[in-house]
Amino acid sequence: MPITDFLERNAREHPDETALVEINPEHEDRPNAPESWREFNLVESNYGENTYHREISWLDFNCRANRFANLLLANGIKRGDKVGILLMNCLEWLPVYFGILKAGAVVVPLNYRYTADEIEYCVDLADCSLLVFGPEFLDRIDSIKAEMPKIHKLYFVGKECPEWAESYYHFMSYCSSRRPPVQIDDDDYAAIYFSSGTTGFPKAILHKHRSLTHSAFTEQKHHGQKYGDCFLCMPPLYHTGAKMHWFGSLISCSKAVLLRGISPKWILKTASEEKATN
Repeated sequence: MPITDFLERNAREHPDETALVEINPEHEDRPNAPESWREFNLVESNYGENTYHREISWLDFNCRANRFANLLLANGIKRGDKVGILLMNCLEWLPVYFGILKAGAVVVPLNYRYTADEIEYCVDLADCSLLVFGPEFLDRIDSIKAEMPKIHKLYFVGKECPEWAESYYHFMSYCSSRRPPVQIDDDDYAAIYFSSGTTGFPKAILHKHRSLTHSAFTEQKHHGQKYGDCFLCMPPLYHTGAKMHWFGSLISCSKAVLLRGISPKWILKTASEEKATN
């Protein structure tokens, strides 16, 4: 059973329950953003850099993933094509991830600490056709965009999209929220994760959908995650440690809170306010 089927199930059985919450402690004094894509229509950027609290339901999550999958298909992305993600933890991260999977493409999460040279190396090694990136990486991507000939499209998740990229929010708003007509099998390739590269440049590791599903059940069982729990996610989502742990929330259809930035005060405050259980 492909990992994307669990998102479909959660959206169908618990559409209005909260799936993801983003907390941005540096902007605690800012007003909260609208809670669903229907309220801001995915046209205006509500990227989390200027708001303290945002959240989406399982239905919103699935609709966003479908929209991005259909956007990828409209851009000529085919089964097996590679799509990179270079984002800090944010509400957009996981819908983008699942949108890539729903399009039948292979997700390539990239370490936010990569230098421009390392980004260029990994994108080239993975044969990425498209890259999704956030405002924290503008300078790095700008400096190497001419050196990435395999990338035919850059999608920017944030405000004030540069002229050499496309706005994720703008183009998403024109795409259908229906499930894309792509059949996904357990033995299809799903993701390329890179090692830390402690002895040189990062090494690519290829995973199938079956691998992701097995990891999800392992994490859910190991951590005892169940319906009604709340997972406080602090590590970066590009890393398998955070992603696979969150998969336990997916399997159990339980809420997860993405914390942007780490400090003991923020961790304790968020755990208390959101009633985190793990």
